Amino acid sequence: MRALPGRVVLAAPAAVLMFALVACGGSDSDSGSGAADTQAQSAGAAAAGEADGDTDDKKEPPLTGDIKQKAEAAALAAYPGTVVKSEEDAEKPGMYAVEVKQADGTSIEVYMDTSFKVTDTKKEGTEETEDAG
Repeated sequence: MRALPGRVVLAAPAAVLMFALVACGGSDSDSGSGAADTQAQSAGAAAAGEADGDTDDKKEPPLTGDIKQKAEAAALAAYPGTVVKSEEDAEKPGMYAVEVKQADGTSIEVYMDTSFKVTDTKKEGTEETEDAG
């Protein structure tokens, strides 16, 4: 019996491996990187959302000292209740946001400029009720 040349012995497993990779979609084509592409697109969409002002996951620094006292007083003067939190507004840089829980149990986010003038409000939980409808 005649022995096979060394190159044939090495080439056979390589050919089987290449065939298996192509058959399973593990080639260098786009079909093998679908999950990575999806993750990259998701990350890009999240970054775009933050650029558009969607910063729900972004940390908003809490107000402190004199600014905290004045912002909370202005919010409570406009919307009586109990302050839940007061912070710098990441959605609108240079603005303050104070969340007030009102007597009826609802919460309202009171936005104000640096002179503590109320510029906008948002009822807490309105996003969920709009999406549910």
